[in-house]
Amino acid sequence: MKKYIYSVIFLWMITACKVPQMVSKQTLQESPQSFLLEKPSLDSMHLGKLSWKDFFQDTELIKLIEIALQNNYDVQMALQNIQMAQAQVKYNKANLLPSVSVGANAGIRRFGLYTMDGAGNATTDITPGQIVPTNLPDYFVGLQTSWEIDIWKKLRSKKQATILRYFSSIEGKNVVVTNLIAELASLYYQLLRLENEMDIIKEAIKLQEQALEIVKLQKETGSSTELAVKQFEAQVFSTKSLENEIKQIIIQTENQINRLLARYPQKLLLEKESLYKELTVSPQTGIPSQTLRNRPDVRQAEFEYLASVADLKASRAEFFPSLMITGSLGFQAFNPKFLFSAPESIAYSLIGSFFAPILNRNGIKAQFEYTKAYQQQSFLNYQKTWLTAYLEVSTELQNLMNLQKTYEIKTQEVEAYQKAVEASLNLFKTSRATYLEVLLTQQNLLSANLELITIKTRQWDAQINLYKTLGGGWK
Repeated sequence: MKKYIYSVIFLWMITACKVPQMVSKQTLQESPQSFLLEKPSLDSMHLGKLSWKDFFQDTELIKLIEIALQNNYDVQMALQNIQMAQAQVKYNKANLLPSVSVGANAGIRRFGLYTMDGAGNATTDITPGQIVPTNLPDYFVGLQTSWEIDIWKKLRSKKQATILRYFSSIEGKNVVVTNLIAELASLYYQLLRLENEMDIIKEAIKLQEQALEIVKLQKETGSSTELAVKQFEAQVFSTKSLENEIKQIIIQTENQINRLLARYPQKLLLEKESLYKELTVSPQTGIPSQTLRNRPDVRQAEFEYLASVADLKASRAEFFPSLMITGSLGFQAFNPKFLFSAPESIAYSLIGSFFAPILNRNGIKAQFEYTKAYQQQSFLNYQKTWLTAYLEVSTELQNLMNLQKTYEIKTQEVEAYQKAVEASLNLFKTSRATYLEVLLTQQNLLSANLELITIKTRQWDAQINLYKTLGGGWK
């Protein structure tokens, strides 16, 4: 026993003399205490904690999101990733236990006559009066087992890595869900914008046709010219052309939404007035160090980093000796008729093997260096994801505030152009304004209305993006 212990210690000393060290513990760079330094937000509740059913108020949009979560192919593939990760956890968990198999084997052996076994068999009776045959059959039925004793926690580290990657796959699915909901909601409000633009364009065409009729009457009375008539006609044709362009963009946007819903093209039900509704929730952001951990991509990067740490521990354990226990228990005989004759045919074996890598240490070292570099990469990705998340929230907050100011100013501009159009038509009827002034004011009103509705859509996009950047949408 002492010799065995000394041998183990000797092997351990040989293999452990140049074992690489683990990477020192790494911590994230400290983030600021708030997203907006001029208006710190230190509330404990933030927008990202809201369920998407509470965040969105449009019933038709909620229906579309429910369909997408059931049918979307990316979500379905993400769920399969979870299943694969779960299976990998079970596999590595099973490696901690002994492997036991039942089976049978049959074979034949022939020992050379000038060997110890062959010479002994030539003078030994296998049964009374029968010498051991030169060609010796061998039959075995029973159990065989092998078990690697996890001395250095190598197998447990591998198991921990797969568990962490299982959690990472769940967060990966949450990332897909969050992006899906944000993309679907953004497309929905783009479609609302297009439908409302169609209404604005139709109203503009009516207004332009009304002005065209006026200039035609003036031409008949001699107070206007053919040039003015053609100018007004050209304006009507231009606006009708824009109407057709919007129709095509509507079809494209509907198909993009149907793609997310994993279904073939079909018309969508819309609540046009939803575009002009305000959200009933305030854009609370919370403390960055708490808020950003609600983001699934941040947690996914964190789990992957922790898994890489466990991988490195398992890779380092490869340098140390391994203890393997193998054994068998069953029935063994040279003739099938004696196979189940107990206790004569009962056979068993139990072997303990303690071996350490020597010649292949360079390969193990290379694998360790690869795993070490991957851990460093995983940490850098975690740090990058955290920084990106902070910057995205900060950007969308500023964007939302600036768009609100822009919308208020553009609303005043539209109101001014509406009054200008009314005034220009009245002046044109009494020949106190030229047709060019009427054309210009009408064109300015149409452009201002389209810009106003575009800004409103950008507000919705900013609100949706803020919700997503705060980690909302996956609950």
